[in-house]
Amino acid sequence: MKINRVLFAVAVAVLLASCGGTGEIAYIHDAQRDSAMAMQGKFSGGIQANDLLSIYVESETPESTIQFNQETNKIAVFNGTVMNPGASAVSGYLVNNDGDIIFPVLGRIRVVGMTHNELAAFIEQELISEGHITDPVVTVKLMNFRVCVLGDVNRPGQLVVAGERLTIFEALSMVGDLTIYGQRHNVTIIREENGLRTVGEIDLSSKEVFNSPYYYLHQNDVVYVEPNMRKKKTAERDPMILTYISSAVSVISVLSSCFYYYVLTKYYYNR
Repeated sequence: MKINRVLFAVAVAVLLASCGGTGEIAYIHDAQRDSAMAMQGKFSGGIQANDLLSIYVESETPESTIQFNQETNKIAVFNGTVMNPGASAVSGYLVNNDGDIIFPVLGRIRVVGMTHNELAAFIEQELISEGHITDPVVTVKLMNFRVCVLGDVNRPGQLVVAGERLTIFEALSMVGDLTIYGQRHNVTIIREENGLRTVGEIDLSSKEVFNSPYYYLHQNDVVYVEPNMRKKKTAERDPMILTYISSAVSVISVLSSCFYYYVLTKYYYNR
C-alpha cells in the first residue's frame, strides 16, 4: 500500500509540473459578459514608407480616368491607343523612403502620415482644381499589409493580410493561437512608424486589451509572445527531466508489481 501511495504522489507531481492554473491561460477573464464598450484604438497608423498603395479613380466619364488608373492605363498601352512611357508593369504605387509617390499627371505627392481617406480626398481635389475630371471618386487601399508573430505560438511567421484592419486576437488565431506556455499577461508589440520605434505591451487576460493602442495591429508590427515562468524554469533544468521522471515511474511500477506478485505467491505457498 505504501508503494501505491508513493506512485500516486509521483504521478500527481508530474501532472502539476506539466499543467498550469486556468488564470494563466484565460483571455479577458475579467470582462463582464453581455456588456458593450466603445472602441478607442485606430486600426491604421497612416501611410508609411514602403507601403504599396492601390489608387483607383472613377468618374461618370470613364475615358477621362484612363491615364490615372494603372489597370486601364496598361490595357490602353497594350492596345496602342495611348502611349504612356510611365505605365508600370506592376500595379500599385510604392511609397519611397522620402514618403512620396509619383502619380500620373499630378506628379510627386507627399503621402507619408496621411490616412487613406485623406489621400483620396487630396487627389480628388487636385483632379478637380486642375480641370482633369469634374466628378472624380478616388479609392485608396493598402496592398501589402503585413505583421510578424514570433515566440510561443503554434505557427510563428509573417502574416500578409488583405486590407489593413487586423486585431491582436485575429493575428494570433491565424498562427494557431498561443501555446500552453505562452505568456498572456505581457505580449510585446514592436511598432515602427514615422521614423520612431516603440515597444509596448498588451495584456490578453484583461478587458483593458480593447483600449490598448496595440489592440489594432499596424503595418509591419512585430508581435512577440514570451514564454511563461514554467517554461523558463524547465529550460534551465535538464530538458530530459520529464523523460527521466516518466521512466522512473515506469520502473517503480514494474518493481512494485513484481514485489506484490512475490508477496502473494509466498503467502499462498505458506498456507
